[in-house]
Amino acid sequence: MQIAISVVICSYNREAYIIQAIDSLYKQDTDKKLYEVIVVDNNSQDDTAAKVNAYIASHPDMQLYYHLEKRQGASYARNTGADLSKGKLICCMDDDAVAMPGYLNNIIRFFEEHPDATGLGGRIIPRYIPSEPKWMSHYVSSLVGNFDYSPVTKPFDNGRYPLESNMIVKREDFFAVGGFNTSLPGVKGTLRIGGEGKEFFYKLISRGGIIWYDPEVIVHHVVEVKKLTSEYMYRVASGIGRGEKVRMQTAGRGAVSKKGVEYLFKLGASVLIGAWYLLQGKPAKSWPVIQFRIDVLKGFWEPVHLPSN
Repeated sequence: MQIAISVVICSYNREAYIIQAIDSLYKQDTDKKLYEVIVVDNNSQDDTAAKVNAYIASHPDMQLYYHLEKRQGASYARNTGADLSKGKLICCMDDDAVAMPGYLNNIIRFFEEHPDATGLGGRIIPRYIPSEPKWMSHYVSSLVGNFDYSPVTKPFDNGRYPLESNMIVKREDFFAVGGFNTSLPGVKGTLRIGGEGKEFFYKLISRGGIIWYDPEVIVHHVVEVKKLTSEYMYRVASGIGRGEKVRMQTAGRGAVSKKGVEYLFKLGASVLIGAWYLLQGKPAKSWPVIQFRIDVLKGFWEPVHLPSN
């Protein structure tokens, strides 16, 4: 029986959650001959390797594999997972995500019903531990992976695209665009240079590919509130700006300037949104919206020097 789906989980120091992610896939009601799970350990310094290998030994009925990728960055790890995969579909899921019941069957069903689709994204629901902070809002929650594009199944439009933590693409299309751009590695040491998913899907779309959204393809994403410090939020938001700087530089000086103007406009809009929260009597939600856009701009303006591997 041919493998239908290869689920690639890139992991970095997530021993507390990686087994929960794997177990959510093991418990799917999909025939285990139809899917495989490839854990790509991106230089974890914790017990990720031991825990994953112990799970492999205790679950011989699951096609679960462990691989170490020493080149730092999610783009390297996802590309390595894809190289090792055998499925007709390549699915990327985070190491602190939990696949909901029916996840794999819903993916298979979707591509049976939409054979011309190139890729697919699904819903991501934050699972706050212990609870959602008072300052969290719709305009900031994307930084912790919240994603709910549409209540119905439809193609993405207006430049929108899936998040990498819940995305599926046909195998031939993944390799046709060369996978993820390693100049946009994600987290690399203490530096974050994001936008790898955006660039990846834009390459697919430029080839005429159609990327869909299905709200029934759901994962929960664990968010430890104690880690949501100003430093963490800055790292994520500034990484968006750095990634766009790298992307725009390949398109020319004019593209960089245009993106800078766009970010200034969005900063102005964030001030209006912050004022709106104040008028609603929700001051805790006001400043984080503005700070998000300031941090993006800081990342966009600073020089980007990639650390060596």
